[in-house]
Amino acid sequence: MEHIELFFKSIFIDNMVFATFLGMCSYLAVSKKVSTAVGLGAAVIFVLAVTVPINWLLDQYLLQPGALSWLGAEYADYDLSFLSFIMFIATIATMVQLVEIIVEKFAPALYNSLGIFLPLIAVNCAILGGSLFMQSREIPTLGLSLTYGIGSGIGWFLAILAIAAIREKIRYSQVPGPLRGLGITFIITGLMAIGFMSFGGMLTGGDDAGKKEGATTKAEVKVEVKEDADKKAEKLANNIKEITK
Repeated sequence: MEHIELFFKSIFIDNMVFATFLGMCSYLAVSKKVSTAVGLGAAVIFVLAVTVPINWLLDQYLLQPGALSWLGAEYADYDLSFLSFIMFIATIATMVQLVEIIVEKFAPALYNSLGIFLPLIAVNCAILGGSLFMQSREIPTLGLSLTYGIGSGIGWFLAILAIAAIREKIRYSQVPGPLRGLGITFIITGLMAIGFMSFGGMLTGGDDAGKKEGATTKAEVKVEVKEDADKKAEKLANNIKEITK
């Protein structure tokens, strides 16, 4: 159940593009055609699925304070967390280089259409963000980190696939001149982000006591707002009376 919850949450609720707006460079530049969007999205899924678990292992057994205790008691006080960015980026760059070699070998047309954006996955903030979010959220197991990496990649894939399909359609639409290109793309992205925010209620819930407490708090806030509004209205009426005297 925990894996399913984390999987759907990383796709819909904590979507890399619509929730945190990471990876926007590639998202905007390679989303003109569905075919190229699919290729880049698949590459992002693979890189996230591999790098997040590897970086979880590095974080657990190398980078965290006291992570080197498995080498002996004398290493328990070492803290290598300052190397997190360097180690994470090195892992990502290695995997991206592997993806680039595979795509160039087996799909040269896709490799040419992606151009510079394929090697730029190494510096895609969505890729690094996946590992940093994994670290900051303290994902407890290797399996959950793999689930989170795959889910985050699928979320980014769905985002770029959706905007690519929409951009192919609006190419033949009567878009106002000033909004053509990136203008209408940003507007559509914002609307899609609002739509994805509605998924935030999928995994929320709690006991009845918590719900009652929340309802009581809302009622108290409404009463306070009403009292403030009444005071302001009374003050405004007094001022008007003084002015009209």
